Amino acid sequence: MTVALRQKAIPLGRALPLWSPSGGSSIVVPPRPRGEGRKPIPMPASVPVPVPRQRTGSNGPTEETVGNRPAPVESQAATMEDQTATAGNHRAESRAESRAEDRAEDRSAAETAKGGDLMLLVIDDDPAGSFTAPELPEGAGTRVRIRTARNLTEAERLLTDDIHCILVDLALPGQSDGDDLAPLRRVLRLAPRHAVLALAAEGDVERAAAAVRVGAQDYLFRHELDGRLLSRAIRYAVERKRADIAQRQLTESTLRAEENARLERGLLPTPLLQGSDLSFAAHYRPGRSRALLGGDFYDTVRTPDGTVHAMIGDVCGHGPDEAALGVELRIAWRALTLAGLSGDRLLSTLQQVLEHERESEEIFATLCTVDITPDGHRAGLCLAGHPSPLVARHGRAAQLLPYEEGGPALGLLPRARWPRRQVELGPAWNLMMYTDGLIEGRVGPGATQRLGQEGMVEMINSQLARGLRGDDLLEAAVTQVRELNGGELTDDVAVLLLGRGGDA
Repeated sequence: MTVALRQKAIPLGRALPLWSPSGGSSIVVPPRPRGEGRKPIPMPASVPVPVPRQRTGSNGPTEETVGNRPAPVESQAATMEDQTATAGNHRAESRAESRAEDRAEDRSAAETAKGGDLMLLVIDDDPAGSFTAPELPEGAGTRVRIRTARNLTEAERLLTDDIHCILVDLALPGQSDGDDLAPLRRVLRLAPRHAVLALAAEGDVERAAAAVRVGAQDYLFRHELDGRLLSRAIRYAVERKRADIAQRQLTESTLRAEENARLERGLLPTPLLQGSDLSFAAHYRPGRSRALLGGDFYDTVRTPDGTVHAMIGDVCGHGPDEAALGVELRIAWRALTLAGLSGDRLLSTLQQVLEHERESEEIFATLCTVDITPDGHRAGLCLAGHPSPLVARHGRAAQLLPYEEGGPALGLLPRARWPRRQVELGPAWNLMMYTDGLIEGRVGPGATQRLGQEGMVEMINSQLARGLRGDDLLEAAVTQVRELNGGELTDDVAVLLLGRGGDA
């Protein structure tokens, strides 16, 4: 029920809307005119007088208050007596209007909170219902709305997203044996992202301090409670909760960054190319909304005989388990390569590693290995379900290496074989190895067609024609693929580039 009290002869300040703990309706009560003390404010005969609602379990009607000060009922007593009959004629109509306004108030509560209002949920079984909206300093521009719950069950029902702070009476029933903070603990579990204030009885300092230790933002004593203190405590609790959440998010972000750094060192290591005249470049970009690195990995080593071995792979899926499996496969590949294994023997052994380390039989990994001879003119190629590398020879357009004789991905067939094919590279060349995230992007925003290997070859040729090489070439390629896709790619992208002969 909304009743506006006006006096044309005296200018009034801004009306203070309150949330009624008894019914949830909004009541507009004008403040006292400045300098007028408690002079009676005559009311127009046509305006119904607000009649306080009866609260169940109370001995009489309760007053709606502004902070710790009741509305000026005393100064209006004579006028209200004269208007009682008129108010009675309007009660039925007012109740219907109040119910409609209650529903509108509920719908707009969240929107009001966004505008700066604070919503307080009071959990208190006191039948007198002594909690009302505190009076705010003039010009504060922020209102405090109150919802009252008599028990935890009702509080759970009233706990909506627009609640900013919860005031919990520590004397609530429901305390378990040896734990007099059980109701508070339950509230903290129900509302992990809400600010919580504990309300303690006079002298109950130990319990109040224990409430803060278990998770409350602050505590208040019932006998010291007034409008100014409650208003300040609500704002302090809300801001402290926000700071706690921000600190927690910062800590989690730091831990994720440290974990990412450890995984990155395992997935994307420093190449071992001492003594080789080959150039090396690599680029990695995680997929959209990826908290951790995915399962893409690569490595490059030079063995004592002068052969340069390069590898790039991709574990299906995303997340820490896939990334950890990718690290294990990369380390195993480096160890087996340095031990002298290559081709089918090496991939068969890696498949055994994958089968023993994977979480599920559905997990598989694709792999591409290249073994470049010491003179740099030829290479041995093995494909395990992986896209074929791209080679750009001096004076010729880039093209894909043959891939017809590739084998299946690791982990799919128990006794699979992976043939090793010899390819000619020539005296000057650039060899690009990549994961499928580079070719699975769309060719335009909203398009269904993917870039594919042919589109990638055309894109790389255009960039080579512009004179891009090394890191600049990889950066430009990944950036263009992202732009064609209309935003971040859904899959991780890893690209490795080996070159010989300078401006090949």
